[in-house]
This record gives sequence, structure tokens and C-alpha cells, in this order.
Amino acid sequence: MIDDFKKDATTRMGKCVLQFQADLKKLRTGRAHPSLVENLRVDYYGSESPLQQLANISVEDARTLVISPWDKGAVQAIEKAIYKSELGLTPNTAGMVIRVPLPPLTEERRRDITKVVRGDAENARVAVRNVRRDVLQDVKEALKEKLISQDEEKKAQEEIQKLTDKHVAEIDQVLAAKEKEIMQV
Repeated sequence: MIDDFKKDATTRMGKCVLQFQADLKKLRTGRAHPSLVENLRVDYYGSESPLQQLANISVEDARTLVISPWDKGAVQAIEKAIYKSELGLTPNTAGMVIRVPLPPLTEERRRDITKVVRGDAENARVAVRNVRRDVLQDVKEALKEKLISQDEEKKAQEEIQKLTDKHVAEIDQVLAAKEKEIMQV
């Protein structure tokens, strides 16, 4: 019974950490990375589609993304979507290829991005703690229904707290690495 609670907690807390890492990939850190634009919504023939479904996105060099649409009709729509995004990027179109140069980040912008990353990390920590709260609630209900003993409840609480601490530490490690990457000139 307790193993089921631990497995549930581990799975859900792991998903919180993975979501945090996925959110970090979407932040601009000065280096070109396809995940920066792959989820941009493009108005393509009247329907909103993610950019990754309309084109191949690759990295030309450290500061340039290359977008190669599969359909010539999508070039204008993709260019328009990049302009409208809040990324502050200016695409250069040459026939069927769109190049997106990434301007270097200013010190002030780096500090702003760091604040956003810290906020995302705190949200991830809160999500992990919410999972802990939910699982501990399930443990208490099992105790009320006499499915487990008080000793087992105490042991489960300790083990779930250890899982929580482990996942929060993992979030902190990811945060530290990302901050270092952002502040690197």
C-alpha cells in the first residue's frame, strides 16, 4: 500500500520537474535553440498550427535559427507569426528559407530572464509540494479506513518527505545551471 503511494508521488513529482525543464527550454538565453520557436502558433489557411508542424527548424550557428517550410504558401504566415510573437525576433526571408538571427542579450535583459526562471522554479517547487500534500491526504484516508497502521503512516510521511526534498533539490540544480547559462556572456 505504501509502495503505491510512493510510486504515485515519485511519478507526479517527476512530471513537475520535467515540466519545469520544458518551460526553461522555451526561454531565450542568447543561444539559438529550435524549442524557442517550435510551438509558435501560425495562422495557416485559417487554422492555428504549431510551427514545428509546418516547417523544419534547425540551428545554423550559435545565434541563427533556420526555418525551412514544407509549403511555399506558409512562408508569409510563419514570418508574420514570428513578428507577432513576444520574442523580439526579426526574421529574414530568402525564397523558401527563413533565417532568424538572435541578437545578443543585454545585462538588464539577462537579469529579467533570471527573475522569470526563479519564478518558474518556485512554481515547480509549489507543484511538488502540492503533490506531497495530496499523497499525504491519501495516506491519512487509508489510516482512517484502517488499511494501514499508524506506524506505516509515519513511515510513509517520512519517505514522501524525502521524495519531496529530492525533487526540490533537483529543481534547484536545474535552476542553478540555467542561471549560470543565462548570465554567461
